[in-house]
Amino acid sequence: MNIQDLEPKVVWKNFYALTQIPRPSKHEEKVIEYLYNWGKSHGFETVKDATGNIIIRVPATPGMENRKGVIMQGHMDMVPQKTSDSPHDFLKDPIKAYVDGEWVTADRTTLGADNGIGVALGLSVLEDPSVKHGPVEVLVTYDEETGMTGANSLEAGVLKGDILLNLDSEEEGELCVGCAGGLDVSASFKYNKYNTPAGYKGLKLTVKGLQGGHSGMDISLYRANANKAVARMLLPVMEMLGVKVVSFTGGSLRNAIPFEAEAELVLPQENVDAVIKCIQNGFAEIKAEFAESDPSAVLFLDKVPAAPKYIQNSVMLRAVKAMLACPSGVIRMSRTMEGLTETSINMAIVRTEKGKVTIHSLMRSAVDTAKAALAQRVRCIFELAGADQVVFKGGYSGWTPKLDTPANKVMMEQYQKVYGKPMKIMATHGGLECAIMGAKYPNWEMVSIGPTIKYPHSPDEKVNIASVARTWEYLKAVLANIPVK
Repeated sequence: MNIQDLEPKVVWKNFYALTQIPRPSKHEEKVIEYLYNWGKSHGFETVKDATGNIIIRVPATPGMENRKGVIMQGHMDMVPQKTSDSPHDFLKDPIKAYVDGEWVTADRTTLGADNGIGVALGLSVLEDPSVKHGPVEVLVTYDEETGMTGANSLEAGVLKGDILLNLDSEEEGELCVGCAGGLDVSASFKYNKYNTPAGYKGLKLTVKGLQGGHSGMDISLYRANANKAVARMLLPVMEMLGVKVVSFTGGSLRNAIPFEAEAELVLPQENVDAVIKCIQNGFAEIKAEFAESDPSAVLFLDKVPAAPKYIQNSVMLRAVKAMLACPSGVIRMSRTMEGLTETSINMAIVRTEKGKVTIHSLMRSAVDTAKAALAQRVRCIFELAGADQVVFKGGYSGWTPKLDTPANKVMMEQYQKVYGKPMKIMATHGGLECAIMGAKYPNWEMVSIGPTIKYPHSPDEKVNIASVARTWEYLKAVLANIPVK
């Protein structure tokens, strides 16, 4: 079955159209043009702001003119993650989405249901004449995944609505009313390169098959981090067996748990067997520790020609020790909301290039002071390890829950009517644009919903078909019952 044939057809048609447009973060030009032309071609008031956000407005349906205005909001960009054997080019190729039983997924790449499904739901409300609603706007922001740039650039006073309905949640049946804040940190170590001694052999160490996932939603699953795993295997062979590092490459996105990493090494010929055995033993320990969360983890050790130069050993050793000392994972669970991560950090990207070892991490916390304390801890670790620079950027505060609002009441009442059971109120450890936009529109009532999406930010991403249909029915019921002004 093709995804365009799924029900509700209007939603899946709009989602399919988005899968055909390359739209990785920082490269949204084509999808911006598509959304703008989509709004204009339907005769809707359509605005592209100075930076690239798209706003499409539709007046109330007859008899609904006195209702509060609703802004349905999603982001147009997607996380470009793929398996190592995928030939996909995210700048040129459409996503190869297909139906897999009860789910829609993609061929060895992220699907882009985060947040293409949310955008498709918003567009479908505007397009479907049977949907009853008050004044509505669809706001589609850009570059959410790498820094919430579109939300940050949104100007106050541009939007007219009273209620922000964010469509970027990923668990059906949950009403999200709060989210964590975030902060990026980058530590770097400058290095020189030295000539590889005669007689040295080359070895390439690669870790693959880890689950990875969303660094907010999946961090509490305690999955292995490929960067940490490679560093752990490197330390003993660097300290005791004369191994020197030529390059270290791991992870690709700040908000994705790295599921692959590799290091190219040079080492004395007489130590090759001992090094291989030590690395294999180290990986066996890691594999056993993460057998439940990462059962498909695999190690590759390939003998390669020795590279002519290696990274300054004293610097690389300090960087590896800092990587092992720096936390990556859950720091503290919430004391007020069961099962919610309060504070975490993801060691997302490691690179050795242009004379620097650079380590990028993303910190999240629902408590600003806890986030600041973690930042101080990370800074101290890298400074004690001799990092030349530790830089923090992209910080934003969390979205503080407000439970007793008219919008929340409607959301809860309509969920009970549609589903026949109570809706769960929760907050997310992921970052939502509500936190940033709410600061510019302090009088907004804000909520977030969405269908069930599994494994966002990884090549295993999939969205539940039946959940999309139910969310569509629920969204229509909510819009038909929005309070009067």
